[in-house]
Order: sequence, then C-alpha cells, then structure tokens
Amino acid sequence: MSAIVLFIATIAAIAGWWLSQQRLAAKPWLEQGIAVDLRGDRGSSVPAAKIGLGVFLAVVGSLFALLISAYSMRTTMVDWRELPLPRLVWFNTGVLVISSVALQWALMAARHDDHEGLIAGLLVGAASAVMFLIGQLVVWRQLSIAGYVMASNPANSFFYLITALHGLHVTGGLVALGRATVKLWRGAPMTQMRLSVELCTIYWHFLLLVWLVLLGLLTGWTDNFVDICRQLLT
Repeated sequence: MSAIVLFIATIAAIAGWWLSQQRLAAKPWLEQGIAVDLRGDRGSSVPAAKIGLGVFLAVVGSLFALLISAYSMRTTMVDWRELPLPRLVWFNTGVLVISSVALQWALMAARHDDHEGLIAGLLVGAASAVMFLIGQLVVWRQLSIAGYVMASNPANSFFYLITALHGLHVTGGLVALGRATVKLWRGAPMTQMRLSVELCTIYWHFLLLVWLVLLGLLTGWTDNFVDICRQLLT
C-alpha cells in the first residue's frame, strides 16, 4: 500500500507542476495593459491536445495505481513466491532512459529550429523504444525457459501483466512518435512539429516514471525507500 501512495503522490506532484506551467489559472481580464475581448476568448491558452494528454495520463496513472495496489496486497498471501528478475531488465531500463533523453533532445531541437537535431532525436528515441520492447520479449523468453511461466505462480502472473501493460503503452507511444516523424519528413513547419514532439516527450517521460516505479515495486526497492523516508521523518 505504501508503494501506491508514493506513486500517486509523485504523479500528483508532477501534474501540479505541469499545470502551473500552462497558465490554466490565468485571469487575463485582470492584467493591466491588456485588452481582452471575452466574446472572442475561447478559454485556456493551453492547446486542447495538451489537456487531452493530461486527462489520458491521469487515467493511465490511475490504472497503474490500482495494479500496484493489487500487487502489494497479493504479496501478503502464503502462496506468493518472488520472481527473480533477469539482469537484462536493468539493461532495458537503461535503454528506456536513453529513449526519454533522446525525446527531450528532440524537443529542445524543435524549439531551436534545429531540423537535423530533431530528426536525430526522434530516430534515436524510436530505435531505443523498439530495443526496449525487444529486450522485454527476451526477458519473457528467459523466464519461460527457466520455468517461470504465467500460470505457475501469482508473482509470475503479475510480472507478465505489469510488463505487458507497460509495453502496450510504449507501443502506443511509438505509433504517435511514428506519426510525428512522418509529418516531419513530409515537410511540416517547425511550429507544428513543436507541439507534436512536446506531447510525445511528455508521454515518454511519464512512461519512464511509471517503469521506474514498477521496477522498484518488483525488486522491493520501493518499500525499502518508503521505510527509509519514515525513519527520517520520525
């Protein structure tokens, strides 16, 4: 249960920071020196796509939070047997970090009208994400060969479910990333590319955060971290 509280608190903190950067609470009619026509005001200056992404991430975050809660409660059962994680999982984590960094690089390039840097960042990010998915499939194969199949233990079932759900969202992100790359190759203006790349980058950072929380949960690091925090606060 401590893991889900930590996860929700982290998501809430990041969402609050992000919303504070979007001027959602701005009241332009109260600002001096600015003439505002309320009849022509369509609401927030935040693009609808950003708001839609924020709502989607909130739903996905809630889904993973429920899954984490179920995992935490199931570990207390007598039939629970821990699943050993292959070392390849750590390599895959590093690859996902590289993918997230590459998307951030692409975003900075888009903001500075660096066409070549944008292409490089998108390609590196996409290639790293594909490598991550392939690595996860290899992990599944290694565990299956070692006898850790899905139906043999609840811990195994949760591991396959958690990693499959996360991999599904990475795949969806790759689709969006592919569309942005195609748009760039077709000569879309940089002003249009900035929003697309920013949305992909936000989504990628979210997936990395979720994966780190899930990895901490699967390795037991999350509970240890919460215990340390409790000791420091008491």
